[in-house]
Amino acid sequence: MSILVLTEQEIRQAVSMPEALEAMEKAFAALARGEARLPDVIGLEVPEVSGEIHVKGAHIQGAPYAVFKVATGFWENPAQGLPSSSGLMMALDATTGFPAALLLDNGYLTDLRTGAAGGVAANWLANPVLEKVTIIGSGAQARYQLQALAVVRELTGRIAVWSRNREHAEAYAREMVAELEVDVTVAPDIEAALQNTDLVITTTPSREPLVRAQWLPHGVHINAVGSDAPDKQELDVGVLARADIIIADRLSQCLRLGEIHHAVEAGVISADDVTGELGELIIGQVPGRTDESQITVCDLTGVGVQDAAIASLVLEEAKAMGLGSLLETT
Repeated sequence: MSILVLTEQEIRQAVSMPEALEAMEKAFAALARGEARLPDVIGLEVPEVSGEIHVKGAHIQGAPYAVFKVATGFWENPAQGLPSSSGLMMALDATTGFPAALLLDNGYLTDLRTGAAGGVAANWLANPVLEKVTIIGSGAQARYQLQALAVVRELTGRIAVWSRNREHAEAYAREMVAELEVDVTVAPDIEAALQNTDLVITTTPSREPLVRAQWLPHGVHINAVGSDAPDKQELDVGVLARADIIIADRLSQCLRLGEIHHAVEAGVISADDVTGELGELIIGQVPGRTDESQITVCDLTGVGVQDAAIASLVLEEAKAMGLGSLLETT
């Protein structure tokens, strides 16, 4: 018996953002068609060091692997010169249950598939022309979200970024200008960042609302990405109350995590006010934007089917490229 082991460097060789976008769209569609089985998210807090550990997994019908992922976010790590996020994935043979592969991605695949999910949501819900995009946060996910958006939209307009740490925001702006050749400016505050914007992407681990309903212009689409635990919140509940269309990545999960559950608990919306899930939108079971003035929100809490899809893609490509090493287990 042997297990294929892939390093982060090998994984990065095997998959890119355009491929990840395609895989995410197919994964959400499979979920909507009832072709995926997945357990509830396991979340473990380590509050004494501002740490969190999430375990997600899934098997997509017909796929050769069932996949489980452990992702961590330890927000005090940067003070020690360490990245704030890490993790790994394990693929099990879907016919025997034996371990088939270890993907030692250090959290890269979680970042990639999360960014790609944002790209998919923006492609289906945002207006075609984006004269201004607003990024809230300046960490890794702020980068992946913009990279994904650059694949599905022409970023010829302005991009505003706001972060609690202005130095980090300025570094983000410089990097994105160099990498994507886009116009990025640092906003002095969130209200200014949201002025006349067409798309908002929130990417922070905030425990208190950052985006207020009264600051939003007509026609804006919001990808809420950072709120993946019950106590995280980036959107004021009034944002959900004001929205014309609300899409969940997985409704049962968003009623426990993310932005939707805060609004439901506050009584400003009910579960019936949620238009549907992202996969249902993709396969045409629920309507998307029908008017350029509508306000739309997609609550992206991160679903195990995304991890199963991205891991399967990596393993397929890695085997074709001859990447990885075998770890003998017997």
